[in-house]
Parts: sequence; structure tokens; C-alpha cells
Amino acid sequence: MAASDVLLKVDGLSVSYGHVQALRGVSLEVRTGEIVVLIGANGAGKTSLLETVLGINRPDAGSIAFKGSSIAGMAADRVVRGGISLVPEGRGVFAAMSVIDNLLLGAHHNLSNAPANLRRVFEWFPVLGERKNQLARTLSGGERQMLAIGRSLMAAPSLIMIDEPSIGLAPIVVNTIFEIIVHLNREGYTILLSEQNAYKALKCAHRGYVLETGAVVLSGACVELLDDAGVREAYLGA
Repeated sequence: MAASDVLLKVDGLSVSYGHVQALRGVSLEVRTGEIVVLIGANGAGKTSLLETVLGINRPDAGSIAFKGSSIAGMAADRVVRGGISLVPEGRGVFAAMSVIDNLLLGAHHNLSNAPANLRRVFEWFPVLGERKNQLARTLSGGERQMLAIGRSLMAAPSLIMIDEPSIGLAPIVVNTIFEIIVHLNREGYTILLSEQNAYKALKCAHRGYVLETGAVVLSGACVELLDDAGVREAYLGA
């Protein structure tokens, strides 16, 4: 693998909130064109890792490189302008705003390309086009997740980070969301995914990292992790 294939490289990352250490020497790579999944129980450090990459948290130690340049400690708005977007846990849409206004918020630093990106979002998510003038609060949970993903696409990111996309959704909607993630990857998007539904995530991703109490305890190709006895017992109920 050429060094240029590595889009995101995290090395020895440690993060704490006061006296609580959220991440302990985490290292991982995301290569261009991959879906990489972080699996682990609630509180394992998955969200902390994504938020630190985005610049919401400042690391205590370690490095974060994106496209070969350091972004550790960089302000979140600069990270977003540089090509990373985050779809937060719980959808995080603005309920009192219309669908189209939510989408346009995602293009606040990329307004010149907003019309073309908006057309693409409506092509991929026709329901958002049909309901573009409705308030976000009127959407179903699955539609809100589509809106949150669509908003992140408005920034034309090189890397999309998606935090717990299946949480609180009905199983049939979860299937649709993972189909969307796979489709976006086939369209050329690189994706770093955090997910408690380990089976669904490992089935759609290329490689995975298992986090426990803020540390990576296992990593590898997803087909290998699906067959790992420890992963099956802890996360797959087998």
C-alpha cells in the first residue's frame, strides 16, 4: 500500500475529559475508498475518537494526519473545510428548520457548489426532494438520518464520519441506512463508521477496529473479525 492511499492516520491518540480518560493510545488508518468501522460497546470511545478527529476535542497525546498533513488540535470549522464531515449520533438535524435549509447549512463554506451538490443529494435521497419545504421535525427517524447524511454531503467531503447511524431505528430502516452507506462508498466516498450493530457494520465495511475502554484491542479485515471467536461472543451474540 502506498503512503498516498492513507487518507486518515491516527497514531497514539489519547484524550481525557478531566480525570476520565476517553482514549488510550489509539492508532488506526483509513485508506481512500474504504469503509472502516469502529465497533464497541457504549462508552468504548468511538464518539470521542470521531469528535477528536473533527477537532471538537483536543488530544492529550498522539497525532492525527489527514491527506498527509497534521490536523491534531485544529479548529473544527477548518477540519470541515479541509474535507472531513461528521454525521453525529442521534441525527442532529435542526427540527424547526426546513429540510432544504438544513441541507444548505451543510454547504455554508461551499456555497458556489451548493446547487450541484443539492441536486445530487436529491437524486440519492428522493424523499428529501419531495419534502424539501417541510420542517425537519415532521420527518421519520429514518428520513432524519437521510437528512443528516445529505447535509454532510453538501460539504463535498473527502471523508465522511458517521456516528451510530442505526441507533433508535426500526430494523427495516436500519437495512436501508446501511444500503445507503454502501451506495455512497461505491460512488467514491471514503467512510469511517461508528456502530454498535456490529454484524451490520462488519458486513458492509472493508476493515474494522474493536474499541474497549478507549483502546483498540483488535483490528483487521471485516471478514476476519466476523469469524473471530471473541468478537462473535462479545458483539454478535454467538
